[in-house]
Amino acid sequence: MLSEIRPSDLREVLTRAKIAPMLLATAVSTFSFFVAMLALLCWVAVVAIGIGALVHRFASREISMLESLRSDIARIALPLAWVIALVTMLGSLYYSRIQHYVPCELCWYQRICLYPFAVILGIAAWRRDAGIRIYAIPVLAIGAVVASYHTWIQAYPPSNGTSFCTADAPCTLRYVWEFGFVSLPFMALSACCCMIVLLLIARPTPRTGLTPESL
Repeated sequence: MLSEIRPSDLREVLTRAKIAPMLLATAVSTFSFFVAMLALLCWVAVVAIGIGALVHRFASREISMLESLRSDIARIALPLAWVIALVTMLGSLYYSRIQHYVPCELCWYQRICLYPFAVILGIAAWRRDAGIRIYAIPVLAIGAVVASYHTWIQAYPPSNGTSFCTADAPCTLRYVWEFGFVSLPFMALSACCCMIVLLLIARPTPRTGLTPESL
């Protein structure tokens, strides 16, 4: 059987064996770049909404275009927050279940604070229940604090590690490092902050023909 293998066939097999890992690495790199851009987009939204709120608060008169935009964003803020929670959950599962990146203890704390909202905010968006902010924002704030600390120690790793680090899953290991500062915990921080801001500006829009008792 070995004598029947032609050198050209062997070269083709070896070439494919080399190309496959390169394609996989390229796919991971492309995905990481994409989600890093989404994380930065979250910060753009946070800054834009913050500036809009300041203008609304301190402007001497109402700006009709700004008020219309503010009203439109408030109506879709709850579904947007749900989409962010869902994308964040699916992205982290992609890294851990498909790419086999081992989540550290701090990663799990962030997941605990984020994962439930992929379902809870979906229900709230369907019911148009902006009152969910009362329960969601404190949990997301905790997630943001953990993510901030995790982002810091990945950007500036302590020489002796941290009390959360283990040999199998060190908290300072950078699985993703886009643009020289965007890491996985930075993405989680971006999601938490953007969701908090969206929940703060979300306004309830009752369903036509439905009463609270029927929901």
